[in-house]
Amino acid sequence: MRGLWTALITPFLDGNGIDNPIDYPALERLLNMQINAGVDGVLLLGTTGERPTLLEAEEIELIKFSINILKWKTKIMVNAGTYSTLDTVNTINYLNEIEDIDAYLVVNPYYSKPTQTGLKKHFVASANQTSREVLLYNIMWRTGVNLETKTLVEIIKQAPNVVWIKEASGSLQQMKEVIAATSDDFVVLSGDDGLVYDLIKNGWDGSISVTSNCEPKVMKDFVDSCLAGEEKASQTNDILQELFTQLFIQTNPLPTKTYLAQRWIISENFRLPICSMDEPQRTDFLNFISTYNLPE
Repeated sequence: MRGLWTALITPFLDGNGIDNPIDYPALERLLNMQINAGVDGVLLLGTTGERPTLLEAEEIELIKFSINILKWKTKIMVNAGTYSTLDTVNTINYLNEIEDIDAYLVVNPYYSKPTQTGLKKHFVASANQTSREVLLYNIMWRTGVNLETKTLVEIIKQAPNVVWIKEASGSLQQMKEVIAATSDDFVVLSGDDGLVYDLIKNGWDGSISVTSNCEPKVMKDFVDSCLAGEEKASQTNDILQELFTQLFIQTNPLPTKTYLAQRWIISENFRLPICSMDEPQRTDFLNFISTYNLPE
């Protein structure tokens, strides 16, 4: 499970911004881009994929469509986490009936801000619903609560199929603690493209990337070179930093979808409350991507 994973966007057709249909031809193009780039895995229905805007029937249809294209070509992970343990458990139970899913992502329960005890019980209850591997997603700035390293260790003891984490606590000290407190077999992935180079140098195992929606081959080569300790990784990191920054000048996935639309891969459509980039940020972003030179 080491390497580069893409947190895939969900493309939509034009509409009223509330219930725009999923654009399946565009989704197929995106999936084939990932396959052709040789990414190590694809995450479906993450925050980048605007999962909160989708109905359950749409989620199932999108998962099955994507699996039909991705299976046997790359690993497949599906986001099952919500702020409700009951909802997360029910989601995992219906996903268990779908073949060819390799793992589930379960995020810190957002908005409800549980205690460390609540976090532990939530993750253990979720993981115990499946024999598939489970990735925990610790991202305090989006969820309002931090999964402490001590709690993570307790979860791993009670749920052996929790074998990796997407760590985005924002604390470099905690990130180092996670590496020190877990076994070599436990996979630690970056949730921040801008930190991938430095984190892999410190023992991390790869990235779940937003940027690889736009440039999967570039990101695959970059992550592979970081993991191999190649000299070119540092230079590539320096060149990519501006792109990493620009793709987050407004809420993800706004800039990412705008980038892909400029490449004629998708249409620039969203579902509310996600909408098009504001001006003048959108104009500035378009000017950036028209002049930016990718690493060779």
